[in-house]
Amino acid sequence: MKRLCTALSWDIEASGQSCKAPAVRGWKVCRFHGARGGAPKGERNERYVHGERTQDAMAVRRAITELIRISREAAVSIGFDQTGD
Repeated sequence: MKRLCTALSWDIEASGQSCKAPAVRGWKVCRFHGARGGAPKGERNERYVHGERTQDAMAVRRAITELIRISREAAVSIGFDQTGD
């Protein structure tokens, strides 16, 4: 017996039933609901514009934010007054 897709209907008029299409081998969903799907990553994607939201750019921003947080904590621990009073 073939496994069926586990995706649920989201349409307002639908009854919330699951999809009846067979699931792709190794996946829980059918080809209509994302199995083997997805666009190419990075510059290979047709809609790639500037790279501001790439995984690498976001990882760099997270690292910078973490360094800023650590430096602020260190400044407070040595008694540096950030307000300038």
